Amino acid sequence: MQFAHLADTHMGYRQYGLIERETDFFDVFDQAIEEIVSERPDFAIHSGDLFEYSRPPTRALLTAQHGILKLKEAKIPIYAIAGNHDVVMRKNALPPQILYKDFGLKLISPNNPFYVTGNVFIGGSPYTSKYHSKALIERLESIEKSSQNYEKRILVLHQGIDRYIPYEYELKIGDVPQSFNYCAFGHIHERVVDDFGAGKLAYPGSTEIWRSNEVEGYKKNGKGFYLVDISGDIPEIENINLKLPREFIKETILASKLQEELSRINQYISSLPEKPILMVTVEGGDFNRSEVYETLNRTLSDSCLTVRPNYHPTTIESEPNPFENGKDALDIKKMIEHNLKNFNSEKVNQLATGLLKELSDGDFKTAQTMVQNFYEDLYDH
Repeated sequence: MQFAHLADTHMGYRQYGLIERETDFFDVFDQAIEEIVSERPDFAIHSGDLFEYSRPPTRALLTAQHGILKLKEAKIPIYAIAGNHDVVMRKNALPPQILYKDFGLKLISPNNPFYVTGNVFIGGSPYTSKYHSKALIERLESIEKSSQNYEKRILVLHQGIDRYIPYEYELKIGDVPQSFNYCAFGHIHERVVDDFGAGKLAYPGSTEIWRSNEVEGYKKNGKGFYLVDISGDIPEIENINLKLPREFIKETILASKLQEELSRINQYISSLPEKPILMVTVEGGDFNRSEVYETLNRTLSDSCLTVRPNYHPTTIESEPNPFENGKDALDIKKMIEHNLKNFNSEKVNQLATGLLKELSDGDFKTAQTMVQNFYEDLYDH
């Protein structure tokens, strides 16, 4: 018996505010559905974060509906839980997955903690914050007890575990029941497969690059989902890799060789079918950040979907601090402008001092609008 295990599709995420990136997440989800249908497993499991938001945009809802209907037409049931991005933090609130009940999606929830198909038990729980971990552990004990008389047992959760994310976990590895044949987890965006208890514990990872720190893991292990065979004593897990719509490129270049390096990068980009996302770090030397930014933007903006710069100039000699003593020691506005002088931009100064005022007053909405307007103005040029 085989099933597909995927998670963290995050549909509706408009990364960097770019509609093209939102479309990329939809395209990868569509591709995952096509691959699942072509593999024809007995069923599929989605371990949470189907959407980026608990109130997804219309296109995300329609894309999910289209995919779930395709699975239904292929007679592939799908079992799902709500992840932390799917959950509305309000008592008795329902996750958006509930909309697809009549389209074939079987939602695992506190009201329906498990399903049985043939002699396979599929049980679990939606995302639970670390502040309610005691209730989650009690729920897991109940689920484990309910699973005891079934030949094959699958546990579905969307949680971080201390073994894999020591500082941001909600559950300790010792609190996960060990009697299940397969623990189908979501939440961690890197692929993980471990021997655990009677079988395997696995995270399939996200289907797209949700954060730039996932690029190295993607290059090493790919992005996609797992095809799991539980016919034998130990599950057999196969990586099904998806082709991402565009490249994430990470480059570190020397300021002294800026033009030469940008020419090399542009030559590579010209060979790509889609505009990439470029994360570039300029380091070395005592350079002017605003001048380097203008050069990057002028050279690469037409060939890249977006350029995300970072700067590491060499500090030659620290300047004396004009605010250690004297009348300006408590002038916060002047301190901010002094520390941002390398940007050589009055707009950056105005943004920083404006944010200081609004955030000090607790006006987060105005601060958010200021930042949004600043970046819209920046990227429109």
